[in-house]
Amino acid sequence: MVNEQIMIIEDDSELGRGLTTALKNDGKTVICVNTLKGAADQLLVFRPALILMDVNLPDGNGFDFLKVVKNDHPEIPVIMLTANDTDSDIVRGLDLGADDYITKPFSLSVLRARVNTQLRRNASRASEEFFEGDGYTFDFANMIFKKGEETFELSKTEQKILRILVANRGMTVKRNDLIDKVWTDGAEYVDENALSVSIKRLRDKLGAKENIKTVYGLGYSWKTEK
Repeated sequence: MVNEQIMIIEDDSELGRGLTTALKNDGKTVICVNTLKGAADQLLVFRPALILMDVNLPDGNGFDFLKVVKNDHPEIPVIMLTANDTDSDIVRGLDLGADDYITKPFSLSVLRARVNTQLRRNASRASEEFFEGDGYTFDFANMIFKKGEETFELSKTEQKILRILVANRGMTVKRNDLIDKVWTDGAEYVDENALSVSIKRLRDKLGAKENIKTVYGLGYSWKTEK
């Protein structure tokens, strides 16, 4: 089992020790800091699997730091810990990208369960970031796409299409579903020909005629090797 590293940002030293002990008892590595500066310094040297963060800290507002974390490291789940239980504070935190919001006081057993839920979800998301098979290696997180030793440059649209197809490999993804998931910029109308052109370019770049299949009248699929 992977030993997940968790960073706690909490200026209440007694609570910080309690959280650290509770999570270490679950077999996790825990780093506890009591300022936002300390948290920023830690992010320069290691990437935590999850952050537990108080909102009110001596050197700043946790909401502001949440924006920085989600902008620079959107893959890191963040659970906000706070005594501010008003709807507006909760909505603000969630709107800024918080993955969960726990108000004080709280049960340590409930907190551990919610931490583990976020870690499982993040592990599941991470598994979708990488594909290896059928002679290809696709690293979506680092935007590296290879067939054997040959590397390909893909546009953002091509990356989105490829990611959806390999995530649903062996199944047919309907044209309308692909359009809705790929062109998410709010455009009221997207010419269906744009999808056909993008599929052709992607297929040609990857040399994936045998893998990216057109299912006539329905959509497209990534066909895996038997």
